[in-house]
Amino acid sequence: MATADATPPRLAEGWDAIERNDLRAAEDLARRALAEDALDGEALRLLGASLLFQDRFQEALAPLREAHQRAPRKGSGHRLGFCYLALGDLESAARVLAREVGEYPDLANARNALGVALVRQSRREEALAVFTEAARLDPASAEANTNVGNVLAELGRHAEAIAYLQRAAQASPELADAHFNLGLVQQRLRRHTEAIASLRRAAELAPRMPYALSQRIWSELAICNWQGIEARIEQLRRQVRDEAIPASPFAFVAATDDPAEQRRCAELHVARTLPGRPAPLWQGERYRHERIRIAYLSADFREHPVAHLVAGLCERHDRARFEIVALSYGPDDASPMRARIARAVDRFVDARPLADEQAARLLRDMEIDIAVDLMGHTTDARPGILAHRPAPIQATWLGYPGTTAAPGVDYVLADRVVLPEAAQHHWSEKVLYLPECVMPSDDSLPIAPHTPARAAASLPPQGFVFCSFNNSYKITPRVFDVWTRLLRAIDGSVLWLRDDGAEARRNLEREAAARGVDAACLVFAPRVPLADYMARHRLADLFLDTLPYNAHTGASDALRAGLPVLTCTGRSFAGRVATSLLHAVGLPELATRTLADYEALALRLARNPGELATLRERLAASVPGAAPFDTDRFRRGLEAAYVALWQARPQA
Repeated sequence: MATADATPPRLAEGWDAIERNDLRAAEDLARRALAEDALDGEALRLLGASLLFQDRFQEALAPLREAHQRAPRKGSGHRLGFCYLALGDLESAARVLAREVGEYPDLANARNALGVALVRQSRREEALAVFTEAARLDPASAEANTNVGNVLAELGRHAEAIAYLQRAAQASPELADAHFNLGLVQQRLRRHTEAIASLRRAAELAPRMPYALSQRIWSELAICNWQGIEARIEQLRRQVRDEAIPASPFAFVAATDDPAEQRRCAELHVARTLPGRPAPLWQGERYRHERIRIAYLSADFREHPVAHLVAGLCERHDRARFEIVALSYGPDDASPMRARIARAVDRFVDARPLADEQAARLLRDMEIDIAVDLMGHTTDARPGILAHRPAPIQATWLGYPGTTAAPGVDYVLADRVVLPEAAQHHWSEKVLYLPECVMPSDDSLPIAPHTPARAAASLPPQGFVFCSFNNSYKITPRVFDVWTRLLRAIDGSVLWLRDDGAEARRNLEREAAARGVDAACLVFAPRVPLADYMARHRLADLFLDTLPYNAHTGASDALRAGLPVLTCTGRSFAGRVATSLLHAVGLPELATRTLADYEALALRLARNPGELATLRERLAASVPGAAPFDTDRFRRGLEAAYVALWQARPQA
């Protein structure tokens, strides 16, 4: 990139200085030449390059542009395009780089820069074609192969991305980014053992690499690979708390329980991923709508727990008072659930092809009154949309159990159990308390009338059934210690778990054996249709919750199906949701304060079938009218909160 074609001898020394990384010397020589001839194209080119390589992009732009206009040469368009790219002028960058690639098709570096400009405009399919050609031109290029792999991953084509990212890691085995990117895609493909190895290697090469440790811990939690994990979690906490190294907020929430540290993690993540503060699109205008316009933003309007929670709500919103928009930026899985939500709202917008600013402008053009983000920092979240301030009121709710610390998010919707007033200082958002529980459900979702036989569910014909259908990443060694002690104490009992794949099964069976429990005492439930999943809860005797991350949708499902849930109330939002649900159904005594109390109560209930039967009867009587399970009741409370927000909206 440094050396120019046909360089006049008097300026060759300047290009040699750039090759030596003596950029100041090159700059001085160029300025001396321009003092003699201000229109010297080669001196302008040298000056621009020397400034560009010093990251002085604004200063570099004029001489690079002038040189390219006066005497374009191979590589000059690449430098100019890269400068535009660094300054955020994506359209100019793409225009200049496309012309350069057209004139010099063998320039792989120019193709890579062009692809980046296209990606940043959300023109991913175009970028993929450009990057793929760059990789063909230079098959050993770690940059080109990484770019292809990353775009394929962004398009959801993870299986195709693997080969390119493996080539990138092989081409540059000492490049931490190559191993990190490979690990992320392996993780998305649930190839967690491979992901752990890739992410471990990335952290070995770059010990302060953002996200490497947290993503490794996430994969370890996902398959219950706990060897040394407690020490790594403490290391992660130190990285966030003391070293200001960004980490994945969702992985951090799953692994830790300190709300102050969770906020710090979110702040570091936002500072890295949303470094600028774009000008607000909403400028204080007062809209004159007959109905309040609500937009729900999510990548999970598909077969996903969040969709199951909000589908009935979207259908039942009071259309005399509210107009409902769903802004979707996740994959279209062609599922009945996605189709149902599309029918349930007044307008369903597929914003996946749009850049954040474009999606935000669309919301502004629709004159949305209240924008509600349902994702926080979960997979495929796009907090950059609300950072553009498209609506006068912007809130986060439901998908992420922690503060977003994100620009433009004014409120978090919560209840007083999951987010006590004393904990509000751990949140960047103002707290809008819902009148009852923060979690909705859809009371129209079916529960199959037929209960499967125990044998059909691989359960023994007799014996107490403890169950926990939580995702395996929520199971921690401390909680598993309690569970295995319960299995040893209650003869003939089994622990019924969600089947999260062979890796998790093997690790849990190994951990059980290490605690003196036969692997046969663990029964793994495969995925089944929703109605059948709900019905099989009837075969269990007691749902055992997890900590520091409780069951959320899982606890709601169990309670709705009539299965008592035993929880331990945690310190953070993530560890208090089951407690909130139990308060809502009038069973607060099942929310313990310590794991010792949790264990003692589980033993007592397992040994006293009459007491457990009474709890079941109380649960069955209270569920139909309780706010989390009565969609209309929940909807009325939520709409009252929206009206209060709208009435208190900012003034021009």
